[in-house]
Amino acid sequence: KREGGREEAVVSTQSTGDEGEANLPLQTDDPEFNELILEAERAIEEGILPERIYQGSSGSYFVRNRQHKTIGVFKPKNEEPYGHLNPKWTKWMHKMCCPCCFGRSCLIPNQGYMSEAGASVVDQHFGLNVVPKTKVVALASETFNYTAIDKAKAKSVKFATERFPDSLGKNMKAGLPPKIGSFQVFVNGFKDADCWIRRFQEEPLSPNVQKHFQNMFERLVCLDYIIRNTDRGNDNWLIKYDKDKSENPEEAVHIAAIDNGLAFPFKHPDEWRAYPYYWAWLPYASAPFSEETKDLLLHKLKDLDLVQKMVEELYNVFKHDKGFDKNLFERQCSVMRGQILNLCQALEDRKSPLQLVQMPLLRIERRHDGGPSNRGSSFIQRFQDKYPFFSTC
Repeated sequence: KREGGREEAVVSTQSTGDEGEANLPLQTDDPEFNELILEAERAIEEGILPERIYQGSSGSYFVRNRQHKTIGVFKPKNEEPYGHLNPKWTKWMHKMCCPCCFGRSCLIPNQGYMSEAGASVVDQHFGLNVVPKTKVVALASETFNYTAIDKAKAKSVKFATERFPDSLGKNMKAGLPPKIGSFQVFVNGFKDADCWIRRFQEEPLSPNVQKHFQNMFERLVCLDYIIRNTDRGNDNWLIKYDKDKSENPEEAVHIAAIDNGLAFPFKHPDEWRAYPYYWAWLPYASAPFSEETKDLLLHKLKDLDLVQKMVEELYNVFKHDKGFDKNLFERQCSVMRGQILNLCQALEDRKSPLQLVQMPLLRIERRHDGGPSNRGSSFIQRFQDKYPFFSTC
C-alpha cells in the first residue's frame, strides 16, 4: 500500500480465499522480510508467477522476484497434504482408499503452515540458525489451485472493472483471493543431505570442517527433537559445501532444515507408526553431543522464563488460525516441555543423539490458570505409557 508517497509491505490481508481460516496482523515486525514479500507481490503483478513444485504431496510453490530469481517457497494452508484444494491426487486416493491410515493422529490436521512458522520461531529463539526464516503470509496467484467458483468470480470482477472503470472499477477489487500459507526464504546452493552424506563417505571432510559439520548436525538434531518433527528424512534437510573454503569451516559447510510442517504434535505417536528421526541412523548420531552444543543450548533450555517466552511467541503465531484450540496448544507445549527436559539431561550427561532418541518419552503438563504465562502455574511430569505398533517407520 502507499502512504504519503511511500510503499509499505503488507504481508497479509484482512480477507483471504481460505474462507476466513486465519486472522493475521497486517505486517510482521521484520522490515527485511516485509520487503521480500512486497517484491514477490510486485513480481506477480508483472506476470512473474510462482511455480508449482512437483515433488512432495502438497501444493507448494517457488516464488520469484522481478529478476526471475527464486526468493522463497510458499505453502498455502488449503493445499496442504489433506487440504481440500491439494492439487496432487495421491493424498486424495489415500483418504478415499485407506481412511484408517488417514493423516497422523498425533498432529492437528491442516496446520502445517503454522508448524513451518513455529519451527522458525524455535530456531531463532535458541540461536540454532538452521531453519531459513519462515513466516505466515497471504499471496494470490493464478498458478495456485483455486475452486472453479473463485476463478469465475475473479474473471467476472475483472471483466466488470475493465468494462466500467469509472464506476465499478473504483469500488471492486479485481483478482483472485489471497491464500494464507507459510513463506520460507529460499536458500541457494544447497542439495539434499543424502547426496552430500554419500559424498562425504567417499571423500572425508578435513578435521576442522568435519567438526563444524558435526556441530551444525547437532543443532538440527536439537531442533527436530524439541519440536518433535515427525517427518525428518535425509531428503528434507539440506547441506551446502564448498571445498575451496575449507580453510574457514564456518564458510565451507552449512545445513538448512526445511519441510518442518509435520511437527508440534499434541501427543507422542502411539498408534501404528513411530515416525522416527532418520538422522538417528547416521554415523554422526553416535558421537556424544559436543561442548559447543552444550554451551550454546543448555543454559537456555534450563531457563524456564526463556522457554516460556518462546511458548508465548508460538502462541502468538498459532492463535491466528481459525481452528486454534487452546487446550490442544497446551498439549503441544506439554510434549515440547518433555522433549526439552530430555534434551537437557542428554546434554548434561554428554549422551549422543542416538541415545537421546532412546530416552523414555514424557510430557510436562501445566495446570491451567487461564493464560499462557507460567506465573502461578504448577507442572506435572507424565511418562508415555503407550507405544506405536511399528517402531522403525
